[in-house]
Amino acid sequence: MSDNHSGVVHIFLDENAPPLWREIFVAQKNKDYLLACVKWERADAPTFNAKLFFDPIKFVKLNTVTNEGIVKYAKTAVELAIGLISIMALWLGIMKIAEASGLITKLARALKPVTTRLFPDVPPEHPAMGAMIMNISANILGLANAATPLGLKAMEELNKLNRKLGTATDAMCTFLVINTSSVQLIPATVIAIRAAFGSTNPTEILGAVIVATTMSTVIGIIAVKLLGRLGVFKKQLVAESPDDVGIDSEQRAES
Repeated sequence: MSDNHSGVVHIFLDENAPPLWREIFVAQKNKDYLLACVKWERADAPTFNAKLFFDPIKFVKLNTVTNEGIVKYAKTAVELAIGLISIMALWLGIMKIAEASGLITKLARALKPVTTRLFPDVPPEHPAMGAMIMNISANILGLANAATPLGLKAMEELNKLNRKLGTATDAMCTFLVINTSSVQLIPATVIAIRAAFGSTNPTEILGAVIVATTMSTVIGIIAVKLLGRLGVFKKQLVAESPDDVGIDSEQRAES
């Protein structure tokens, strides 16, 4: 004991020790004693009052954590993954059938008059136009995984038309808005998640999704076109002919 009425004590436990002390003893990993700080004060003579202070300890039941935590969520992860894989495999198969039957090509041709108006700076026969049409078509069918590489390819081709590298062109900004808010006829991922979590009718959201994505796409296109007209955002881009674009693209590829 020190002069300030405090000190450190070693408490040796026996079979009569309180259960809580035994748990603290196990947590402290001492061999044969329990370590604590003690503060004492004089009470009515000849007695003293003493307070014991143990180190802060958090008690965790490993079995509970293992059984109710890791095992439970591992099972949930596997069930969710299998459900997503099955739904995605189904829709990717449908996508392949649509591609083999020429549906994707027809859809791309149907969108071509619209895309030429949305992207006037992009030559109709440029590879960027084809990549954008395929990307938009994949997004409409809700195949985000299939749309991602097409979107990257489209941006790569659009960058070949960019006279100021590092600065997004109007076509890039418009394509990004359409890609982000894309109209979806078949939200396959959302349907798969709803089915995996036990929804009795996972496709009942189709109407709401079509309306919401259509409105967001229209508003996004209007916003990007209006902002593109403002002086602070407007870029002075010189229109290129398809021949010039091809020559410029080849020169960049060689460099």
